[in-house]
Amino acid sequence: MVGGATAMAGGTKTSGLTDPDRIWSEASLRLRAEIGDGPFSSYIAPSAVRLDNAGGLILVTPTAYARDWVRKNALRRMNELWLGLDGLSRRLEVRCRAEVGSAPPASAVLPGAGNVVDATPRLAAFAAPQAAAPISADGARAVRAAGLQDRLTFDSFIEGQGNAFALAIAKQVASWADGHFNPVFFCGPYGYGKTHLLNAIAWEAQRLRPQAKVVYLTAERFLSTFVKAMQDRSTAAFKESLRSADMLLLDDVQFVGGKTSTQEELLSTLTALIEDGKRIVFSADRAPMALTEVEPRLRSHLAAGLTCPVEAGDRELKIAVAQNRLKALSALGVVQGEAAPEVLAQLVDRTPGSMRELEGAVNTLAAAAGSRLSSVSVDEASTLLGMAMRGGPERRITVDEIQKTVADHFNMKQADLLSERRTRSVARPRQIAMYLCKQHTTRSYPDIGRRFGGRDHTTVLHGVRKIEELMSQDDQIARDVEALTRKLRG
Repeated sequence: MVGGATAMAGGTKTSGLTDPDRIWSEASLRLRAEIGDGPFSSYIAPSAVRLDNAGGLILVTPTAYARDWVRKNALRRMNELWLGLDGLSRRLEVRCRAEVGSAPPASAVLPGAGNVVDATPRLAAFAAPQAAAPISADGARAVRAAGLQDRLTFDSFIEGQGNAFALAIAKQVASWADGHFNPVFFCGPYGYGKTHLLNAIAWEAQRLRPQAKVVYLTAERFLSTFVKAMQDRSTAAFKESLRSADMLLLDDVQFVGGKTSTQEELLSTLTALIEDGKRIVFSADRAPMALTEVEPRLRSHLAAGLTCPVEAGDRELKIAVAQNRLKALSALGVVQGEAAPEVLAQLVDRTPGSMRELEGAVNTLAAAAGSRLSSVSVDEASTLLGMAMRGGPERRITVDEIQKTVADHFNMKQADLLSERRTRSVARPRQIAMYLCKQHTTRSYPDIGRRFGGRDHTTVLHGVRKIEELMSQDDQIARDVEALTRKLRG
């Protein structure tokens, strides 16, 4: 990339800032929107802006793996955003924590910049989730904390109708209770609490048994570590590190599908741990037998214990999650006061996707409101969220657009949605379209009914409530609504 400040995409160049805290806050909000909450939270949010020995700015990642990911996937865009904001035209380098040791924070005095503030506290306040520092204990007694997030505990988990059973089972597993199912398999749509439950189990299990070896891994880390072990001819050490665990937690196991050697190793590990009476916990976006890309023998072992669904939350649960996130940000000093109930209700209605997306919307509201959170109006919140979700002025979504999008998604004609046909293959998409119209337009129930072949407003009301109910019970309905919402938002 050519040196000098670069204009930010979709807007004019902003220059004159010298405070890394302000620069990083503005750049990271746009970067999160561009690369997505998952990659941002995993690789960038746990990082910190620091000074190197020459006074240059560096982004310090917790691991070499995160450093390599940032260099390959985000560093170029990160510097474009940074140079577009930084009045001193400094470049941002990236290194892992092991490479920099105790590098001074960016609060040190920079040449020509005056006193600047360390970007870490403000970034950490908005980072959802945050990475935990490893527990200081010797090898076998420490939680294997790579990827564990310190705020994802049972205390911060919000219980609702869709996750009460899963929460009860998770607490049971964490208590080391005897005579229960093994393995335990949590499944459900992404973003509804599976990772939270696995993190909470790991922290609580280690607290109750400090001498135990608790190992938490994402499937991605399992894959990369196993591949590296094969390349380094150290598979024996890799196997021992897993098979000596007292409890193994593997998140997003669907990602091992299609990788033969990795599946064989996982099956061998699973068998060895079960034979030794060790505890095993898995999570995936589907039930074990629905993981068709996973080898049948492994599928059978995954399904041999207890399959525990984590279902999409209802509206009441989502409001509670939003309130809880605002309380956490208030404790960090990011916001003051409480959001009006109607603002929270609109925020939840405008964010029908996962809990992660909901927390992202809360973060956006908090970042903009700050000390005047209690005075933010519904109209102001609507404008703010519209810009955040679409990266610019809010785009108006029409009933006609919703009908066309739904019809295309279900491989049917738009006219079918307006017809008198009542078969399930037509009625259910029609109800989903009505639900989306109520969520994304200002049309009244009678007006929506007229635009669906002259139907009565009570038919629309029934359809909307039916989809609200089914979203917490039917994973496929929840995924369809989420996919359609993404399409409509562009």
